[in-house]
Amino acid sequence: MILIIDFGSQYNQLIARGVREQHVYCQIEPPNIELPKIKSLAPEGIILSGGPASIYEKNSPKVDLQIFNLSIPMLGICYGMQYMIDSLGGKVESAAKREYGLAELKLLDKKSIFHGISMSTPCWMSHGDSTSRLPEGFKITASTENTKIAAVENSKKRLYGLQFHPEVAHTPKGKKMLNNFLFRVCGCKKTWTMKSFIGKAIEEIKGEVGEKKVILGLSGGVDSSVAAVLLDRALGKRLTCIFVDNGLLSKGEGERVKSLFKRHFMINLRFINARKRFLEPLRNIVAPERKRKIIGKTFIRIFEDEALKTKGVDFLAQGTLYPDLIESRSPFGGPSAVIKSHHNVGGLPKKMRLRLIEPLKHLFKDEVRLLGKELCLPDDMIHRHPFPGPGLAVRIIGEVTPRRLSILREADDILITEIKKSNYYKRLWQSFAILIPLKSVGIMGDKRTYEHIVVIRAVTSLDAMTADWARLPHSLLVKISNRIINEARGINRVVYDISSKPPSTIEWE
Repeated sequence: MILIIDFGSQYNQLIARGVREQHVYCQIEPPNIELPKIKSLAPEGIILSGGPASIYEKNSPKVDLQIFNLSIPMLGICYGMQYMIDSLGGKVESAAKREYGLAELKLLDKKSIFHGISMSTPCWMSHGDSTSRLPEGFKITASTENTKIAAVENSKKRLYGLQFHPEVAHTPKGKKMLNNFLFRVCGCKKTWTMKSFIGKAIEEIKGEVGEKKVILGLSGGVDSSVAAVLLDRALGKRLTCIFVDNGLLSKGEGERVKSLFKRHFMINLRFINARKRFLEPLRNIVAPERKRKIIGKTFIRIFEDEALKTKGVDFLAQGTLYPDLIESRSPFGGPSAVIKSHHNVGGLPKKMRLRLIEPLKHLFKDEVRLLGKELCLPDDMIHRHPFPGPGLAVRIIGEVTPRRLSILREADDILITEIKKSNYYKRLWQSFAILIPLKSVGIMGDKRTYEHIVVIRAVTSLDAMTADWARLPHSLLVKISNRIINEARGINRVVYDISSKPPSTIEWE
């Protein structure tokens, strides 16, 4: 395995993906990780990530300096390289010329990290500080026109540094560089697969839960569904799945879940009708974060109530994924920025009777799909588009009312039906409808109308951390628009969202 120390880079997930794509397991930990834990993890290598801070800032992230004496190969990226240089006696200072964007990397040594890479290759820079003096034992292995010390190494101690970002697509040979670090430097083997993950996860679940019981909030989405089957493998009858009808679901969701999990997988499944319990506290609430926190808190209280009905329940399981953690809180204690509160992460109340168990929290969505396939979930479930935990509440901009929910539910169902008919469903990361708090004038049946506006959102992505709007055929958009206006009562205008992420998010709230 490879240990990644999180110094706050928003690219951390790309580093992790780059490692896992080589079938090597990696784990992300905060800078305050203690040496005994590092030793217990026994990593073949350590990667120090980039970060937004300068090493000279008062509260810049720091790691125990004894980490450099563990004789473990180490790769520092951007801030990680500067931290390594400064910690070992070199000097880093504010650069006369900052460097952001593409640069041409000129290689001076091709023995290790740069093995098999041409002497000149593009790279992606993002730094305002630069190394001005190397520690003893280090040498320069690459430069750019603006940055003399763009890559360094101490081959004796197996310490390496890259001032640029090998993990981003703008560094075309970056994957090769990571590959060289993993296999030429660290001696890793390609042993991490979803099959091996299942065995390890089941062992960890059993160790954490012991003889206690677990309840899981099953929404019917990919994440909670995969978590349910994995936990069922580990715990059997000691797992109870709870499906909560919160009134914020897509059309026909309850029957789909019942059919798959109760009848097909024979998993313990309890249905709860809690529409009033969710909709009443949402009355007159328009702020997205308040909606998310109200919904998250209500879910937890329901699960706690249900746990009291089953003796021996100490754990609440969730299908939390790594991108949820990144956007909801500083991941693993690191200093990355919070984007929004996912209802099952930042939306949780501070005090909970139940302990959380999140067996998928280190996985990306595409990895969860692979896991679902390994667990024999049906194809249409594995490839379902993501559906937010707060449901349609965060796809209605403004107040959530039964009338607005009914309008949006019908429009969204029409959209998904037509996307599937066109064979575009699997090509998209996500597609859904949004109801905005505006009305427009229309003409229907020679009469003036003043009805709601629906926005259609469809995006392509690999992991939801970045996304681009989908170039759907005009003929498909026409069909979707016509059906929504004709069949979803209360709508007379449909518009299409052509924003990418960033700067926009995929969901509107």
